[in-house]
Order: sequence, then structure tokens, then C-alpha cells
Amino acid sequence: MDTVQHPSATWEAVSSGVVFYRRQQLYTLPGKLPNIADYLIAGCKNGGPIALMRDTSKLVALGRGGPAFTKSQIQVYSPAGEGLLLFSWDQGRIVRFGWTFDERLVVLNEEGVYRLYDLQGDYQQFSLGNEAAELGIIDARIHENGLVALTGSLTLLEVKDWEGGRPLTLANPGISEPPHSWAVIPPDQSISRHVEVLLSVDATILTVDNLESADQRVARGPFLHVSPSPNGKFLALLTFSGLLWVVSTDFQRELVVLDTATVGAEGPVNQVEWCGNDAVLVTWNDLASLILPSRDNLAGETLRYQYFGATFVVTETDGARVIGQDVCDFIQKVPVSSVSIFRPGSTSSSAILFAAWESFIQRSPKADENIRSIRSDLAAAVNECIDAAGHEWDPYWQRKLLSAAKFGWGFLDLYNPTDFIAMGQALKVLNAVRFYEIGIPLTYSEYQYVSPTHLINRLTSRNLHLLAIRVSSFLSLKPDVVLKHWASVKIARSKSSAVDGEDDEVCRLIVDKFEKLGGGEVSYADISRRAWEVGRTGLATKLLDHETRASDQVPLLLTMKEDKLALVKAVDSGDTDLVYHVLLHLHKRLPLGSFFKLIEDGGDQLAPAIKLLQVYAREQNREMLKDFYYSDDRRVESAILALDEAAQMTDPHAMMTAVNAAEKFFSEDKDRPFEAKMMNESVRLLALQQQYEKDSDGKVKFFGQSVSETIRTCISNGMSKKADRVKSEFKVPDKRFWYLKLHALTAMRDFDALDAFARSRRSPIGYEAFVKHLVEAGHLREAASYVMRCDGPKRVGLYVLCEDWRAAGRECKERGDKKGMEQLRKSCPNSLIARELDQLMASMK
Repeated sequence: MDTVQHPSATWEAVSSGVVFYRRQQLYTLPGKLPNIADYLIAGCKNGGPIALMRDTSKLVALGRGGPAFTKSQIQVYSPAGEGLLLFSWDQGRIVRFGWTFDERLVVLNEEGVYRLYDLQGDYQQFSLGNEAAELGIIDARIHENGLVALTGSLTLLEVKDWEGGRPLTLANPGISEPPHSWAVIPPDQSISRHVEVLLSVDATILTVDNLESADQRVARGPFLHVSPSPNGKFLALLTFSGLLWVVSTDFQRELVVLDTATVGAEGPVNQVEWCGNDAVLVTWNDLASLILPSRDNLAGETLRYQYFGATFVVTETDGARVIGQDVCDFIQKVPVSSVSIFRPGSTSSSAILFAAWESFIQRSPKADENIRSIRSDLAAAVNECIDAAGHEWDPYWQRKLLSAAKFGWGFLDLYNPTDFIAMGQALKVLNAVRFYEIGIPLTYSEYQYVSPTHLINRLTSRNLHLLAIRVSSFLSLKPDVVLKHWASVKIARSKSSAVDGEDDEVCRLIVDKFEKLGGGEVSYADISRRAWEVGRTGLATKLLDHETRASDQVPLLLTMKEDKLALVKAVDSGDTDLVYHVLLHLHKRLPLGSFFKLIEDGGDQLAPAIKLLQVYAREQNREMLKDFYYSDDRRVESAILALDEAAQMTDPHAMMTAVNAAEKFFSEDKDRPFEAKMMNESVRLLALQQQYEKDSDGKVKFFGQSVSETIRTCISNGMSKKADRVKSEFKVPDKRFWYLKLHALTAMRDFDALDAFARSRRSPIGYEAFVKHLVEAGHLREAASYVMRCDGPKRVGLYVLCEDWRAAGRECKERGDKKGMEQLRKSCPNSLIARELDQLMASMK
């Protein structure tokens, strides 16, 4: 016979034995907590800790046994009664405190300042703003993902998330005095997906959200307690006369109307909280009464649980955690799978499977008979045994249920054991964290809701790194979060005793642990930042040397003002965007001289950065590029940059200034005398062009042209003397000048002037150039007139070029060139010219 208590021994039946509730003792707390009746308490959901602060409205007897602390302190305990945190408060009167989803304690004072404490005592401080500070905060409600504060002007402010964002003002409720009681339905539980505030005003309830304030027009109030269910679908309301009213949040469906005086409790009601979504738990000193809806009676059904002294109830999604002076219990509705298996007289397939397993271990032949009887429902029975194991707290019954499931699937042809394995892993983790030294009494339903990763974060926040690492490894999760938190704690604890050489020791410990447990994949950037924040710059730099991702490494180096090292790392990464990020950051933060000196002192190591800086500056910031060239004594590059700018200018004065600057830069380089001379001539040319434009009243544009273009423009506009002046001042060779004038007069079709120019003196370019250029321009007749001035041997070919075949033939005859005549005869274009050439050939001797 088993000596372990049967699961159904603690069940209490309601609804004619169809529904059962159970009270599971989680921990015993003898002497671990102070008298909780004298304290204000806030409990964290999902098996989280509780925070206690002395209620200043109550007298506390001195010398009483148990822990004691002053009114300016807040103490945090685990559900097992183990102290987790104690800190003092010196920021004004506390209005409300509560917990976030990630187990941070929110403390709000009357001036609108609130802090978020982690379980190590570190905090972040934010404010509700100047208006809240002026008006004052008289009350607030804190939920897992935000808070709603009631100001002195009786308006409502909402804070979303916990990032310190600006509070939002909800619709004006239009009340003239504080509500009797009020509650908040969080956004994730309301139909509108916005926060809803329920205010008990006079005899009714006002519903306020960000858009409107609506009177629900109920007449049972005023209400002393307003408590929404975990899913936000129902409300538990308690009047000042002690009437409990359970109704849907739209006030259309009543579930319970009960006078709590009939329960038989003495004294005022302490709390009205929900036990899951199916029942309401009302507490007095020494008594907790569970009230459930009933189909037959609007007064519902009641279960009584006796306690010694005051209690505090924390609503959970699938039950309620009751913390008494000496005990921590969990009250919940017995899951369907557990009822199906363990209810006395159950004939369900899962109960028969469990019985078959017990018969099997007793070597009874009845096991086979039981299996045969549920063969068609065997798969469902196996799944129900697995589910029931997750809802049992005693490892003995967990093992028995999983063994029954394993026994059952042996008779199935095909069965996927994934759920079985997952349940086994989950239960091993849950049993570990439920141990009193850990003190996280998480249910299987809550474990599924919050996720294993969230549980690991909760363990690390308690500095339970070894357990967190083992859980991560067991569940095949990456240990990055745990290792980073461990390293941060290691650095923080060693900061006060930092001496020479200790940075190396701490760095070695962290790197060894990361390599061993993290497989070398854990980022060092976050840890380096933590080291830098606590003043360990040397350690931060050493840790960053092990960071393989430059994108994580470089921004932190910039934050630490390790400018050169950040730039070197960026260049070594080969990521141009990262190099640009560093360069622009340093250019913005450093004085210009220091910025350029940093780059120049880098030598070849930073050469790629210098090139990228030049590319960027050339396109985006030419002034910076000028300064860089000047500081680096790059005269030639400075001159080229000045010329590049001059080429893009349209203002004559600015262009001349830029060219003058280029001349100055070239002249300062002893190896560039030629370029300096060219710049000087360019300035003279620009000045002359400016004068010519002035002389022509701006009708002829010269500015910006080359010497050749200037001469051509002068000739084209009849300014021969000006063209001669340009030729003279800039020593233009005769040949080039003749070519320029030939081309200009041909373009003008001024053939008389061209002829006069050709006769003015012997041509330095010869006359063949005249013929060829005129032919190219399509002036064949004019071109032919210059052939006779060319050398004799070339005349025949030039006549052919001018398509004057007869003149070519006559030239051959005069020269007695029969062979040339025969060639002309063969290549002539038509028979008429051929006959003429034949006649000329015949007349030749």
C-alpha cells in the first residue's frame, strides 16, 4: 500500500460532485514573515515574490517576534518566506507599489516619481511629468505592463510599458471627489485593447478609457472592493453593506449575489480576489471563503478555508496563492484531467489506464483486461495521463502518471512521444524551481504562459546562475542571457576591490566561462558596457578584444571614447558603413584639429579610412576636405580641389579667386613650378576674357574659354586685333594660330577673308591643310582654288580629293605622267570624264 496521500484527499466538491477545488500547501513559513496584518503588501503573479511596507495607519507593537523594519523600508520575500531584498525609501510618501511582468517592483510616490527595482536593489527612476508633480498623485493602480495614476485634480494618467515614456491622459471621469474604490482592466484583457478604469462613484460604476467616460447605471453601490477577473470578463464587487455581486464586465449577466454576513466571518473583509476565472476568494482575519456561481442558486456555493491570523491573496491565472502567517497555500479548481483519473469511482479511459498500470506493477492479470477495455480510447487516455502529471505538485504522483502514460503507449501502433518528453522536461524544471530555497511555485499552466526563457530570466535576476545554466542546458536553450548576467554581477562585485592585475583575472574568468559554456557565441559587448559603466575602462577594453562582431564592438568603443581603437577596429572589419559611422561620429564630437590628427597619426593602418573620408567629403562636405588637405600639408590635392570647384563656378570673380588659390598652392610646392605658371596664365586669361566681354557690352561670351577658343571667338566676331593680342600675350605658335583662323573663317564661310589671309604671307602650315579642311567642310570648289599653291607631286591627289578630275588630268598631262593618267582613267566616276581623260592621254607624247 502506498503511504503517500492520495491526490483526491484534499479535494472539496461543489456542483453536486462535478467540480472540485483543492488547497495545496506550498510552503510552511513559521516565523519568517512579520505580522502581515500590519503591512501593506503587493504580490507578483506567476509564483513571484511579495513586497511588504509598514502600514503607517496601524500601530505596531515593539518587541514582537519575527522580522521587523522601519516604515521607510520595503522588504521583498519569496513565497517560501526567504528574504530577497530590503531597501530604504527617501523620496516622499509612497502612494502605491506593485510588480511588473518581469518581476521588477514599481514604487510610486505622491510627486509622480516612480522607480523600478530589480531583485538586486538596482533601480531606474522615471517621472509622470511636471503637471503630475504640481497636482500630486493621490492613488494609483499598477498592472504588469503599466500603471494608471489618479491626480489631485481627479484626472487619470496612464503609463504604457516601463520605458519611461510620457504618460497619457485618459478621458475626464467628471468626478468631484475620489472614488470609493477602483480597479484597472489591463489592455491585454479588455475588449477594446486599451486600458479600462472602473471607478465606484456614488451607487454606480464609471468606465473610463482613453476616449470616453461611461456611466454603467448600476444602483447596488457604493462598492468597497472592485476586482476584475484575470481574463477581464467578470467583476467581483463588494458593497459597504457586505453584499458580494459577481457580474460580467458589461453588467448584463449576474453570476452571484451573496450577503457575506451569511458566511459566518467576523470583522471587515480584507480582500476580494479571484481564484482563476471561475471563483471569487473573500478573506477575513482567520478565514478565506471561496464563492462560486451555481446554476440553481444566485447566492452561489461556498467553501471555507481556516487560517491563523490575516492572509494575503495573489490572484493567478489558474488559481489563487494564499499567504498566511505560517503557511503559503495554492487554491485552485482541480483540472479536468486530474478529476477524470482520481475521482473516486471514475470509469474514464484515463482512470482505467492508471488502474491498469497499478495492476501491472502488482503483476495482476487485470492489467491486460483493463487495456483491452479501452483499446479504442487508449491514445486519449495516454494524453490525459500526461496532462494530469503536469498539474500534480507531488513528484510521486507525477512519476506514477507518466509511467501509466508510457505503459499505455506501448500498446499503440503509432504514437508521437513529443508531448511526453516535453512534460517530463517541464516537470523536472518546475520541481527544481518550486524547491523552498528557490521559492518560485509556478504551475504548469503558468509555465506554458510565461515560457521557459522568462523563467530563466527570473532565476538570473535572483543570481541563481548555476540553476539557470542547468535549466538552459536541459531545455537546449542558449545560455547567453545567463552568462551575461553572471558576468555583469561578477564585474559589479569586484569593482570596489579593483587593483592592478585584477582586470586580467576577471577578464580571464569571464572569457573562460563564455568559451566553455557559451561555445564562443556569446557577445562580449554588453559585458564590456557594464564594466565601463562601473568605471572599469581597462577591463571593458580587454573584454572587447574578444568580441568578434565589429558592429557590436565599435559603437561601445566610441562610447568609451577609445576613438583610435574604434577606428582601427572599423577599418579591420572591412565594413565601409561602419568606418563612415566612426568617422562622422568623431568629426561631430572632436575639434577639427584633433580629428585630423587622429587620422593622420594612424599611418598605413588608417589609410583606408583616409580614402573613405576623402570620398565622402568630396561629395558631401568640401570645406572639411579643404581643411583636411591643409592640415595634412597636401598642396597639390588642395590645388586640384580648388580647380575642381572653379570648373563648377559661374561667377567670374569667384572663379578667378579659386584659380588664384590653386596657383598659390602649386607655388608652395617646389616640384610644381610648371603648374603654378599655368595657373598664373589662367588668371591672366580670365582677366583678359573679362575685359573683352566688357568691351563687347556682354554680347560676346569669352569667360571660361581656353586660349584657342578665345582666339576662335575673336575671329568669329571680327575682332582680329584682339585675336592677335591673345596670340601675342600667350605665345600661341604660328601654326596653331593659322589652324584656328582657318577653321574660324571656314565656319563663317568668309572665303574672301580666308583667301586674303592665305595671301598675307607664306603659310606656316602649308596649303594642303587649307584644301583638306575645306573638303571636310564640303566646300570643294573653294578647296580646289588652293591646290595650285601646293607641292606639284601632291596636286593630282588633291584635285581628285576636290573631285576635279579634269584638272587632275591636265596636271598629269603637264607632268607627263602617263601612269598617273591611267590610274585616273580607271578610277574616274563616269564615261564622260573617261572620254575626256582618253583625249588628254592621246594628246600626250
